[in-house]
Amino acid sequence: MTKKILVVEDDATTADYIAKGLVQNGYVVDRAADGLDGLFHAVNGAYAAVILDRMLPGMDGLAVLAAIRAAGVDTPVIILSALGSTDERVKGLKAGSDDYLVKPFAFSELLARLEVLQRRGAAHTEPVVTSLTCADLRMDLLSHRVERAGLRIDLQPREFRLLEFLLRHQDHVVTRTMMLEEVWDYHFDPGTNVIDVHISRLRKKIDETAPVPLLHTVRGVGYKLSAAA
Repeated sequence: MTKKILVVEDDATTADYIAKGLVQNGYVVDRAADGLDGLFHAVNGAYAAVILDRMLPGMDGLAVLAAIRAAGVDTPVIILSALGSTDERVKGLKAGSDDYLVKPFAFSELLARLEVLQRRGAAHTEPVVTSLTCADLRMDLLSHRVERAGLRIDLQPREFRLLEFLLRHQDHVVTRTMMLEEVWDYHFDPGTNVIDVHISRLRKKIDETAPVPLLHTVRGVGYKLSAAA
């Protein structure tokens, strides 16, 4: 994901303050000092976010924002404004901004809000995983159907969760503690053989009739789901 930010701010002191802080936190910064220049950059550049002043020469900040959205650009926008009333905040959000920060502000707050938008954007761009596979073993997370070599395997709910956890960590050893916490929601070892029993049942269902075993015991450590021995 790009770390380039567009700062559209006509006050040089404020723009310097923002740009310096962003650069110190690893961002690349482009600047524009009026609305028309800001619009040109926002529409033609690839930015992680736009920090947009509310009142700008040449073209008002809300008009810039409306034009950005009309152009089909969905880059996150944070409006900066000295107008802090509820009505003004609502206008900014309705115009298409993702956040609204009132001047004067602490840079740490601006950075925190920017990071939230970055995480939100990353989550939206990550592909949704609907199935997990290991060799000829396939789990459909939507239908809760599990197959090996095309043959259906019926699993109990806990067995399904256990296999999903193993599939998500395939080729890596998972410990008893990891399984207790993630599959059973235990944050302590109850001192039972519940894991061993479920692993044994799961192994019979996915490996017993298959030529190549997938579920391996790593003695003294835990278990590993892998197509490799």
